[in-house]
Amino acid sequence: MGDYKIRQIFEHSFDDYSAQGHYLTDVQRKAAHAIINCKSGRLGFNLSQCTDCGHMEIHNNSCRNRNCPNCQAVQKEIWVDKRRAEVIDAPYFHVVFTLPHELNPLVYCNQQLLYGLLHRCCAGTLLELSADKKYLGAAPGIIQVLHTWNQELGYHVHMHCIVSGGGLTRDGKIRKSTGKFFIPVAVLRDKFKGKYMSLLSSLYESGSLAFSSSCEKLRNPYHWKEFKNSLYEKDWCPYIKETFNGFGNAIEYLGRYTHKIAVSNSRILSLTEDTVTFSARGKKPGEPKRQITLKNTEFIRHYLMHVLPSGFQKIRYYGFLNNRMKAQNLKVIFKLQNGQRFRQRYAGLTMAELLKAIWKFDICLCPECGHAAMKQLGRCYAPPS
Repeated sequence: MGDYKIRQIFEHSFDDYSAQGHYLTDVQRKAAHAIINCKSGRLGFNLSQCTDCGHMEIHNNSCRNRNCPNCQAVQKEIWVDKRRAEVIDAPYFHVVFTLPHELNPLVYCNQQLLYGLLHRCCAGTLLELSADKKYLGAAPGIIQVLHTWNQELGYHVHMHCIVSGGGLTRDGKIRKSTGKFFIPVAVLRDKFKGKYMSLLSSLYESGSLAFSSSCEKLRNPYHWKEFKNSLYEKDWCPYIKETFNGFGNAIEYLGRYTHKIAVSNSRILSLTEDTVTFSARGKKPGEPKRQITLKNTEFIRHYLMHVLPSGFQKIRYYGFLNNRMKAQNLKVIFKLQNGQRFRQRYAGLTMAELLKAIWKFDICLCPECGHAAMKQLGRCYAPPS
């Protein structure tokens, strides 16, 4: 049985939230309706029957929206399995880049543009410094995942990067780092800050930025200059969150981040028709978990704040994992390293086989008589609303 607490919150209160006059983008509205309809039967269902005892099962269809808390588990497992075959013999590092919160209003009203800029600046920083022989002298493999939330569901824009501690040199050789991250954090910080601020200034000067009411005064060049100077004074502090010396551990670990959404059903502690209480980590390591209570409409506002623009790629690949050259680069690396360390486990499996392999759940097994005799009768589609 699924856990549909977040769906219940949207069912109870999305109409009230909409009636309050909040502006909703098409993609936010689509996400809300997908969550409400997921596994409800309104998207249709599949019928199966046991050929032995005649027992019938109804399986309601899922929405498959990337913002739905019930639709990420299978996609995450498939993604992790594909990446497993791309792991090389080298240490791996988890680096996190965070934007100063003073940028939040500007970023929020220029999401497509400034999220994309963050991706490019994180990758550019890592690749440029890695190319320097005093750090690595090679192009590592980089996987980047954008997140926009903190534990309270507040707006907190940051980038998770898994970086290989080994890569290809320009002349097609392998260079590997020791077990420690190869770029000093202060060097990483200064390069990242300079790169982001320079490109942000170019966007301002070209008239590419939009300004909402919360940052309207930045249209004025004088206020923009003041704002820019204040940002340069902030401590843009990237940090090394984790170091992996086991080849496969980094990819399994990254699976926690790739298909994660702002809050999961498992964190919802209680809900009523008006309020929801959810858990959050302590503000500092070692501190006990906290409980946060919000009105349902406020929870929905926070939740939808983290719906990314339509088509935006929150996961991107750089260095030797760049999509255009990945297959060729990996072929060279595996040849130099005497073979591939890991292979895909789930390639070519049907959904039924995948469920059985990962979660030991056999959809062919009849829950009544226990025989592997469940046969799908067909799909039924709900009438259009």
